[in-house]
Amino acid sequence: MEISPIVPPRKGRNQGRISAGHPALSRNDAIEILILTILSKSPPLSMRMCLSKNLTTEYSSGMNCAKILAPSKIELTDSLALEGDVAEVLPRLPDESVQCVVTSPPYWGLRDYGIEGQIGLESTLAGYINKLTNIFAEVRRILKPDGILWLNIGDSFTSGNRGWRAPDKKNPNRAMSVRPENPPGLKDKDLVGVPWRLAFALQADGWFLRSDIIWHKPNAMPESVKDRPTRAHEYLFMLTKEERYSYAAEEVMEEAEGGGKRNRRSVWSINTAPTYGNHIAGFPQELVEPCILASTKPDDFVLDPFFGCGTVGLVAIRMKRKFIGVELNQTYLDEAIQLVKRQAQTAEPLRGYTRYSTKQNGYHPTFLETPGKRRKVS
Repeated sequence: MEISPIVPPRKGRNQGRISAGHPALSRNDAIEILILTILSKSPPLSMRMCLSKNLTTEYSSGMNCAKILAPSKIELTDSLALEGDVAEVLPRLPDESVQCVVTSPPYWGLRDYGIEGQIGLESTLAGYINKLTNIFAEVRRILKPDGILWLNIGDSFTSGNRGWRAPDKKNPNRAMSVRPENPPGLKDKDLVGVPWRLAFALQADGWFLRSDIIWHKPNAMPESVKDRPTRAHEYLFMLTKEERYSYAAEEVMEEAEGGGKRNRRSVWSINTAPTYGNHIAGFPQELVEPCILASTKPDDFVLDPFFGCGTVGLVAIRMKRKFIGVELNQTYLDEAIQLVKRQAQTAEPLRGYTRYSTKQNGYHPTFLETPGKRRKVS
């Protein structure tokens, strides 16, 4: 793919407009162009353009003017891992291109991932809900009309306006140096109710709220509390774009008492599982498996806009689906890609226990992930 340099405007009627196609301008004078190679077997599909501060072109009006073109859509042909801010990446994905979305966004006020642009440390609960509602509005555009969104979200307690959280002897990762203040109307020690506040916001924004699934954790993390029960569950919401959608109930039947099968119930008892690498808040593959089985067929695309340690990618590859993962943290994405590469070589899950078996699929995603050739979308 040949990219023409960008040159200063010609004098006259179009003075003040930056145009392409002239070889005279040097790289240091005008606009920096970064080619983004999406897949090793595909041509460059997009570019990033930044106006240079040292652009020196004479304008009689004393004002610079540039034509900014909307970024092109990313063509989807194979599994894809994208590094970037989800709010900037999702608009690059084509309309109605994925059959299923399985994701778990960062929870509000519970983790500080130490990266600029992260979600979860908004100063207000309303800001957090609004940001996620806008992101999932973009997800709805990308989802096929008969597709399903599976959204895992956890809850939190008010901070007491302390602005920090000490480590727990049984859970040192809970320590934080910054925490949002109590939302208006809530008191110290109140349960915030984040999952249902988000679910209702998505419902009001046009989503069909079809099911609230309780993810029961038999091996839940202990808590140093004596004035309430230890939390041992999270929510998994099933939302759809349309009133009618594709749901394969027969693919996720469960054992009935006395033998036989029955329709899957809305309480799923699944152990938490350790993650490889630096990411400490991934969900288990056993939680993702029924979501993908019930709402996709082989070769369908599954999207996770908060890719994290890559669990959705691992399950998708093993079940002969293609995935799209979006992740802001470069370290997490690097580690996830290495795991997915390993998963592509075997039909067995890389970690944990799975209650579903799949045959060797022979499906291998293509990646181009060398230190100097990252796929950033911005």
